[in-house]
Amino acid sequence: MSSQEKNYLNQLEDEAIYILRETAAQFERPALLFSGGKDSIVLIHLALKAFRPGKFPFPLVHVDTGHNFPEAIKFRDYLVDKIGEKLIVTSVEDAIKKYNLKETAGRFPSRNALQTYALLDVIEENEFDACIGGARRDEEKARAKERIFSVRDDFGQWDPKLQRPELWNILNGRIEKGHNVRVFPISNWTELDVWNYIKQNNIELPNLYFAHERECIVFNDKLIATSDFIQPNADDEVVVEKVRYRTVGDMTCTAAVPSDSSTIDDIITDIINTRISERGQTRLDDQLSESAMEDRKKQGYF
Repeated sequence: MSSQEKNYLNQLEDEAIYILRETAAQFERPALLFSGGKDSIVLIHLALKAFRPGKFPFPLVHVDTGHNFPEAIKFRDYLVDKIGEKLIVTSVEDAIKKYNLKETAGRFPSRNALQTYALLDVIEENEFDACIGGARRDEEKARAKERIFSVRDDFGQWDPKLQRPELWNILNGRIEKGHNVRVFPISNWTELDVWNYIKQNNIELPNLYFAHERECIVFNDKLIATSDFIQPNADDEVVVEKVRYRTVGDMTCTAAVPSDSSTIDDIITDIINTRISERGQTRLDDQLSESAMEDRKKQGYF
């Protein structure tokens, strides 16, 4: 990595640490959403740099869909235990029972839309006024228009008319009672920035981000891992492929990519050579319609 690249990553790090400290200063009850995926792991690393040797000024919160990769949950618990911070887990399964919700129909269902109910419940129960997340603008067009301090109304919904200009590095955290803010410290990062930062700081990750053999169903040229939630039908093409994951969502709607990349350097080379975003390549739920992510945001999804 060149000195110029290191300097650029240091600038991104400084910005993210500034945002985390501003969040702690401006809000009374913030929380950091932590899934065990690479972006939220980077957020944990940034928070350690921002607040150690003190404790985090916020708990970690995981919205557990019940369809998670076991590797992500195992790593989530390992890292929380390692850093000694508080973890609050809220369950989509409980929200389904509480609100008598109907799950998405189809072969590869997503619980992303249903996460909204569990998220809004945990926000209300704990009176969180800000939730920090690892969304980035390069992931998806609906996220490209997000502010770093993204204001949500009483129902957790995103309204463009509520958003404030963010000139220079001035962040406005003033909100009305009942409103809350979603905070995106790595909004300006790209997938390549994340991996270069992981390499520079020797950050541990779940092994599913690296090449491994997995039994998959071939569906519309995508590889969906077999699991307790997805079993092959008689007419499915089932293969054992060497794959890795670019993003970690539900096992039911997140595709693997064929890969021999077993090191961070290999993955960085893959990203440099690809021309499709991680969500565009792997997330079936984002491909249901042109406005799938936008619609979920309006309903209160993160």
